[in-house]
Amino acid sequence: MKTKAAFFDIDGTIFRNSLMIEHFQKLITFEVIDPEVWYTKVKRVYLEWEKRYGDFEEYLEILAGVYLDELKGFDKSYIEYIADHVIKSNGDMIYKYSRNQIEYHKKQNHKVFFISGSPDFLVSRMAEKYKATDFRGSIYKVDSQNRFTGEIVKMWDSESKQRELNNLIKVYDVDLENSYAYGDTTGDFSMLKMIGNPVAINPNIDLLLSIREDEELSKKATIIVERKNVIYKLDPNIELL
Repeated sequence: MKTKAAFFDIDGTIFRNSLMIEHFQKLITFEVIDPEVWYTKVKRVYLEWEKRYGDFEEYLEILAGVYLDELKGFDKSYIEYIADHVIKSNGDMIYKYSRNQIEYHKKQNHKVFFISGSPDFLVSRMAEKYKATDFRGSIYKVDSQNRFTGEIVKMWDSESKQRELNNLIKVYDVDLENSYAYGDTTGDFSMLKMIGNPVAINPNIDLLLSIREDEELSKKATIIVERKNVIYKLDPNIELL
């Protein structure tokens, strides 16, 4: 019998922020990154997003580039030590709906997979905390001395997630039609399209429109919006303002 599974993106789907953003801020606290880097390279686009003039994806992309540059040359063990602090202090900052769904799938003996664009050393710790079966994250390469090289194998785009999803499906012999997928951006589109029970959690406008434009996906997808202490279950064709 094939395996039933649930595939979860993390940032914005389970976690109410970005693991990389939280780690970036901790790296400043631990004096790995100079606070001046934030003010000169990131703050402007962050404020644009916070005021709802800018786009979160643009903010995250800029921060990701700075993050990668700043890690170069640092020993991975120390960066992982700081990652432990991120999970300890922020690991419970997740959506209620997502927490309930993770528990539901585990009780049903479904395999639970985390697939995220965040660094694998952060994703691994979230996977351990929530007892996921397996995980995939962006790989930040290190040299022979365990120091970051500034090279990355990314996992935040749809094609990369598709590749790793295919690997997990093959390794665990997953029943696609009776499995579940949860995501929030267009990076999760291919994952949602492949799986029989796709759920978009607080989707951005690009993902929602992509779902609506795909006839097959629009018929089977569920839209979940969690705001304050209310969880809404919506049809993909809900009126937009």
